[in-house]
Amino acid sequence: MKMDYPAQMRDYYVYILKCSDGSTYTGVTNDYQRRLYEHQSGCDPRSYTYSRRPVQLAYVGIFGDINEAISWEKRVKRWSRKKKEALIRGDFEALPELSRNMYCKRIDAGIATLCKKILTLLLSSSRNENLS
Repeated sequence: MKMDYPAQMRDYYVYILKCSDGSTYTGVTNDYQRRLYEHQSGCDPRSYTYSRRPVQLAYVGIFGDINEAISWEKRVKRWSRKKKEALIRGDFEALPELSRNMYCKRIDAGIATLCKKILTLLLSSSRNENLS
């Protein structure tokens, strides 16, 4: 009689390292302690953390699905420094506000650029009318 056993569950980790220069590095792995050791020891001279050692583990998130872990890693990598720092502190209430601030800043910058272009066009049009 053949027994079907569930597939062995494996954990995946999204981690954030604080580098000696104040920057952060975000990665995903199935063994964050091994990866921390690799970052600390400088296994790869081409890696981001090589010249920014020592590094310090600042955050670890645990996932049961590799796709969820990769998705979270990609999302966190796009975050601002302030938003990453809030995540590291566990200040989850601050995350939505920090998202809104970044969104509003982008919108405000876009509106300012658009207003400058419109003003330039209006002034240009006004000058052309005065020349005629």
